[in-house]
Amino acid sequence: MRSVSDSVSCSDRMKVRGLRLEVRYALGWAGRTCVLALLLCAPLLVPGAAQAVVYLSQAEALELAFPGADRVEKRNFLLSAQQVARIEKLARAPVESRIVGVHEGWKGDQRLGWAFIDVHRVRTVTEGLLVVLDAAGSVRSVRVLAFHEPEEYVPLPGWFRQFQGKKLTPRLRLNRDIHGVVGATLSSRAVTRSVRRCLAYYQVLLAPEKAAD
Repeated sequence: MRSVSDSVSCSDRMKVRGLRLEVRYALGWAGRTCVLALLLCAPLLVPGAAQAVVYLSQAEALELAFPGADRVEKRNFLLSAQQVARIEKLARAPVESRIVGVHEGWKGDQRLGWAFIDVHRVRTVTEGLLVVLDAAGSVRSVRVLAFHEPEEYVPLPGWFRQFQGKKLTPRLRLNRDIHGVVGATLSSRAVTRSVRRCLAYYQVLLAPEKAAD
């Protein structure tokens, strides 16, 4: 199992993993719906795109999400208009794609939790986050997978630990339960919205099913 120490900088983490990749792809709705394969797996050249730093591949991210799992199952949801409206109301953040992928980790018959790879805009470009929830629907971890903005705008690893154990409440926002980052306000706001959005996905798509089990 490979992991990255929280005591090193973002630059050091990239050097350790040897995962500094140049990714170019077109933005927009079409780019967001297929961005997981493009952003996390391999370099791709498309005219008119920006550079991105990829920290982890999708396989590495899921390995970190569910240590000890014997299987990870992928499920895709196509959101209805009603689901989009409910998720946006709960998250207080826009739904940027109606296609939602959920990875569910299992060890035997024990559900370990869920993982969402959320791709969203920061300023005018995108970042990809891995948001992992435990079996009770609380945040277990948040990791940056890919980032288009200058590297200095990436919050340090310790900042992301603020989300551990959090559920979707009105206080889960900047300057309440989550402290901002000086000089990276837009980045920290985008991460907070992403976490809220994933918690809303859980509440709308998974929690009712879990209650029925």
